[in-house]
Amino acid sequence: MNGTLNKVMLIGHLGDDVKMHYFDAGNCIGRFQLATNEVYINKTTNERIVSTEWHNIVVRNKAAEICEKYLSKGDKIYVEGRIKSRQWQAEDGSTKHTVEIQVTEFTFLTTKKETENNKQIQHPDATKNTNFDTPNKGLPINDLPF
Repeated sequence: MNGTLNKVMLIGHLGDDVKMHYFDAGNCIGRFQLATNEVYINKTTNERIVSTEWHNIVVRNKAAEICEKYLSKGDKIYVEGRIKSRQWQAEDGSTKHTVEIQVTEFTFLTTKKETENNKQIQHPDATKNTNFDTPNKGLPINDLPF
């Protein structure tokens, strides 16, 4: 196989709202950080360890506008894309480096707006019948209907 592959798939929570940057030609990009967690048990201390990795996410044009409109801090999202590293000169003259995920596909998994709408639809005074026994319809308990 001669080809190479640069593909990333992540499911995580937004660390902050989407930050938009607009350009003269009408194009735009949206940036946000995505947190992914790894949970494991330390065998020596039997302690539950949560390790969080932060990813710099970049979405472009219409996708960026959709993300800005519907996503906010804490929302869960699935993203697919490729890893891209870049460097630039900072104002102080130093060279800065970063690694970003350039998104090609995404799916909203849970959004706060969706959760708030679901809470408004549910009625707190409505109770569900969790009794799965069939009602006896006034018959004695030992009376068989056949």
